[in-house]
Amino acid sequence: MKNMGKLIIFSAPSGSGKSTIINYLLQQHLNLAFSISATSRPPRGTEQNGVEYFFLSPEEFKQRIANDEFLEYEEVYTDRFYGTLKAQVEKQLTAGQNVIFDVDVVGGCNIKKFYGERALSVFIQPPSVEELRKRLNGRGTDTPEVIESRIAKAEFELGFAEKFDVVVVNDELEKAQAEALATIKKFLNE
Repeated sequence: MKNMGKLIIFSAPSGSGKSTIINYLLQQHLNLAFSISATSRPPRGTEQNGVEYFFLSPEEFKQRIANDEFLEYEEVYTDRFYGTLKAQVEKQLTAGQNVIFDVDVVGGCNIKKFYGERALSVFIQPPSVEELRKRLNGRGTDTPEVIESRIAKAEFELGFAEKFDVVVVNDELEKAQAEALATIKKFLNE
């Protein structure tokens, strides 16, 4: 069992800097590999099955849900599913990879519950809802309506922070990256 990988789960409200922190960690030679999710949407551009995602038809996805093959899944829109297949995660862990997840708070809690001590759940928290609003406005990619719905979702998600093993407040990126790195190194060496 010594060579089995471990799981690191990241969740955060949109605009918290989670992707930036994950990308930083992926460059730190920790043998981290992204969990490859499944989706029922068609491939975009040069996306390949089994690389960016496993592409399933909505029918296949529903059948796999019925077979209890997912650690977590979400129906984002009607027949537009995203989820994490248990078999894929097991395959990566058996290969000795430390699997990193970028999932919503509910998915993160489900994965943690399933794997228990083998998983470390990390919640990236913005310094405040106001700062989050500033960051989302600063991106310049969303309409005011979209930003307000993201803020409302963030307020809901912030209520889950205490369910995570570790909360990293991202008020200063370098500090947050260093804290996440130290926490993950400690977990991987346990």
